Order: sequence, then structure tokens, then C-alpha cells
Amino acid sequence: MDHRHDEEIAMTPAVRTALVVGGGIAGASAAIALTSKGIRTMLVERSDPWTATSSGIFVYSNGLDALGALGVLPHVLESGFTIDDGCNVYTDHTGAHIVDTVYPSGGTDGRQVPPIVGIRRSELHRALAERTYALDVDVRLGTTVITVDPESGRADFGDGTSGAFDLVVAADGIRSQLRGLVCGDISPRYTGLGVWRSIHQRPAELRAKTMMMGPGKRLGIMPISDDELYLFGTVAEPADVHYENDALPGLMRERFAEFDGPARTFLDELGPQSSVLFTRVEEVLAPLPWSRGRLVLIGDAAHASTPFLGQGGAMAVTDAVVLADVLGGAASVATALDSFAALRHPACRFVQDESRAVGERGARETAHDGVALRDAMRRNAQADVDRFYRELAERSPLPAA
Repeated sequence: MDHRHDEEIAMTPAVRTALVVGGGIAGASAAIALTSKGIRTMLVERSDPWTATSSGIFVYSNGLDALGALGVLPHVLESGFTIDDGCNVYTDHTGAHIVDTVYPSGGTDGRQVPPIVGIRRSELHRALAERTYALDVDVRLGTTVITVDPESGRADFGDGTSGAFDLVVAADGIRSQLRGLVCGDISPRYTGLGVWRSIHQRPAELRAKTMMMGPGKRLGIMPISDDELYLFGTVAEPADVHYENDALPGLMRERFAEFDGPARTFLDELGPQSSVLFTRVEEVLAPLPWSRGRLVLIGDAAHASTPFLGQGGAMAVTDAVVLADVLGGAASVATALDSFAALRHPACRFVQDESRAVGERGARETAHDGVALRDAMRRNAQADVDRFYRELAERSPLPAA
């Protein structure tokens, strides 16, 4: 019996070409990670120009480690604001101090990463986009995917072209059009909470991440550059109310009117000239498997989380790094995608559950039970941080380069 044909198949990489659908954090990260493994990659993004919403984001050490694996960490550190000591200051809504917690630094594969970096989303996007172009990824903007055959990897595009790929990565976000091909009809679930965000000039003395705990509300202050910071607040919001953009500054000021202390100056600044963003907090809980045939879900398409632990972006970037890594040594696409889901599902579900619990606990809090909760925070806050990152690391090992 001639085994030469079987040997040739075994030596052939399972994935030589890939299509990434969506150019957000997950999609750009996937394009970088796959190309870095020698996989010829096309990225399709419906927007043109390729930009990102210009609010802020903070990235903890596990996410920074994943960004380091993509080669974009130097840009992120240069453009953002690093909190070297990892300090998070907690106050009540009047500004009275409750407790400080310290987030861990980290790094794998020889990388040393700080505990927390705040950065404009547009700057994080720029770092990923520049790396994507530097690797000669075939980026197609203003293009949509009309159909995908999960079994063959064939895709038809809105510009009339088509192609066949060894792998199709659905990184098309919380309202993924491709998710239905894998999991059936799963819609995002509204949590009952909304997030308000605004950008402000940063006073030189404000160098820590600050979380202010009000009854049923949270308001955070995060430096995102040498010159800027962003305010982010969470509060219960109706599901079916639409707010006009020009009304958002006034509404944000009203929502958090009882907050004083370090937030007061920034809330008073909110006016017609302010750039304010409002989003309703939703999540997607896609069941396993996260793949069908040659099609795999990553990022928010698979596991969109609430933002209360600041882990959404980190989970998306880590998805990309792990996916590219498992493809390198896989005997088949199916084996690789099963391995990917088995590696990522525990961490992503853990983050979803922990984040949701934090948001729900804050929304339930009232002025009456605030004193007891503040006392509990003083006793337990650092232990809770340590436990979360210890358990996350156990569930989310990052592969060595």
C-alpha cells in the first residue's frame, strides 16, 4: 500500500488561507495573528473609512500581554496612559474614600506588561490597523459578506466578487450576521443597564483609575493619555427609549447629578460641545460549539460580555492569539476549531458571569444598604481582585510565541 499520499496530506497545513469578517478589535487581531503564522488572510470590513468610536478603553495586564503577542504593545504604551502601580481608587458618590485596590502586572514569553493602560479606542484601533497593513493583509473596506458556505469556506461579497477559504473567522460583533450559521437564531440580551461615556482634559494630578460607587450607579474616571481622560458611568435604562445625540450631554449630567468629588468638574463641563456616547449593555451567550465546518466565531460574535470588569477587548485579542496558535499544529480545521473553543470557552464564560454579577450588584444597591456594602468592600476588595485574576489565569493561558 502506498502511503505517500497520506504523508503529503499530513504535511500540508490545515489552513493556508483565511477570511476574517469584521475589522474591530477581534477581527484586526485575528488578521494579525493568522498572518503572523504564515496564513494568507483577507479582512473584510463594511466601514470605509476604517475607524473606531472615539471613547476610551482600559486594558489590564492579561489583555496587554495578548497585544504584546501581536506586536502592537509598544504603540499602545506610547499612545495610552500607563498606571504603573496598578492602583484603583474607590470612593462613594460624594468622593469620600472607601478603599484602594492594586491590579497585577504580568507578561508571558519574556514580555513585561504593566497592570493597566487607558487609551482612546481610536488609538487602539490605529495600532491594530497599522500592524495589519504592515503585514500586507488584504484589507477590503466598504465590503460586505453576502453569503458564506461553512462547509466549503466559499464566500460571496457585496461587490460581486467571491472566494473560497480554508477558514472563515466571524468577528462581526455582537449582532453577528454569521452567528446564525453556527448557533441558530441567538439575539443579544439586554441587561437593563446603560453606559455613558465622555472625554475630558486630564488634570496633571489625576493619575489613578477611580471608581465612584453611588446608589444603583457607578461612575469611573480613567486617564487615557498624557492630556485626556474619560468618564464612564452605568445606570439602569429603559430598553426602548431613543436619545438624540444632541441631548446626550445634558442627559449624562442629569443621570449622575448626585456625584461630587473628583467627578464634579467633568460633569459640570458637559454641554453642547461635548462628545458623549451612550450604549445599552447587552450580552451574547452563544453555546458550544463555536464553529461549523470552516466557520468559527470569535470575540463578541461568540461571547459578548458586559463591560463591568473591563475584559471585553482582552478576551477578543486573546481569542485571536489562541486561534492562530492552535491552527499551527492542527491535523485538520475541525480539530483546531474544537481545540480553540475548548481553550477559550472556560475563560470567556467566567468573565461573563463575573462581570454580570458586578453590574447587577451595583444596580441593586440602594442608599439604605450602602454602609454595609462599603464596609464589605474595605474588607474584601483586594482579595476579590486577586481571586479574579488568579482564576482567570487558570482558565486563560496565553500560548508562548
